[in-house]
Amino acid sequence: MTNLEERNLFERIPAPLLSWYEANKRDLPWRKNPTPYEVWVSEIMLQQTRVEAVREYYTRFIAALPSVEALAACEEEKLLKLWEGLGYYSRVRNMQKAAKTIVIEYGGKFPEEIETLKTLAGIGSYTAGAIASIAFGKATAAVDGNVFRVIARLTENSTVISDLKYRKYLETELSKIYPKGRESQFTQSLFELGALVCKPLSPACERCPLAKLCKANENGSQRLFPVLPVKKAKREQDVFVFLIETKEGFCIRRRESGVLKGMNEFPSHVSYGESEKEVLNGWGVYAFTEKKRQKFTHIFTHIKWNITCVWVEADGAPFDTYHLEEIEADISLPTAFKQCLKMIEKDKIGE
Repeated sequence: MTNLEERNLFERIPAPLLSWYEANKRDLPWRKNPTPYEVWVSEIMLQQTRVEAVREYYTRFIAALPSVEALAACEEEKLLKLWEGLGYYSRVRNMQKAAKTIVIEYGGKFPEEIETLKTLAGIGSYTAGAIASIAFGKATAAVDGNVFRVIARLTENSTVISDLKYRKYLETELSKIYPKGRESQFTQSLFELGALVCKPLSPACERCPLAKLCKANENGSQRLFPVLPVKKAKREQDVFVFLIETKEGFCIRRRESGVLKGMNEFPSHVSYGESEKEVLNGWGVYAFTEKKRQKFTHIFTHIKWNITCVWVEADGAPFDTYHLEEIEADISLPTAFKQCLKMIEKDKIGE
């Protein structure tokens, strides 16, 4: 399909899509009051995370931090605890950086222009487009995976989904067809179509308002689009995670490097053939007794951890210690380490 043919097709999208959206849109908490702050929080949370999983996190986050000023001033441990379980913690750290910039440089008011939004930490073209269109009513397209998939099928375009040049082209062309006065709804209608109908593996073409326009539907080629990049094999690491229990509680420290840098952890070590005893002795833990062990796997974007979680009782250790109740209530732990926390919780329940 030529660019001209694509443009002509794009112009036919808004009317049927908006009618469908008004009749089928989901009742989502961030749609009730689409301020720039609430749109921003929801969009950052929704990156790499399913809508249903985000609902509870979003509601709790907004209740605790109802404004950009509150986010900017939030103590880091509280912020990480609010985010606990969502993963990709750099997202919330960047949010706080951006919040501080908005408070200091813009008096707590979100900038409206997309190019200015993109200068804030953690805000790229997609998030800036979503904030500008949904919160400010700007004709600025936000192209995420859902939108890319919808357009790839409509046009049978075989451009690889990771192609940034083509995404920029889509942002430009889609921005031209935004209906005046309905910019917010149009951005959300594109998201909704990809999420509810034009799904990756099971598109419900019989319910699609754009079915008559769709080349993939016409030719039965839905499963061929969008074209995905070739996946690289994940690197694997064998990792010891130690639940070191002393009379004062369980040991927690901050990771200084590597995956999850800056996050809390039960002391861990990437294994290169060392024994557990050698690792513990290297930390200055000498008198200890093993209580329990369990194996887990945890998969990150580019790496897989093969975890051996070892629970030991020790006379002492050079780390901060916390009781189980304190860890559960106040200490944020990434999912990889919360698997080990469950070992303690199950054991305590059985006592």
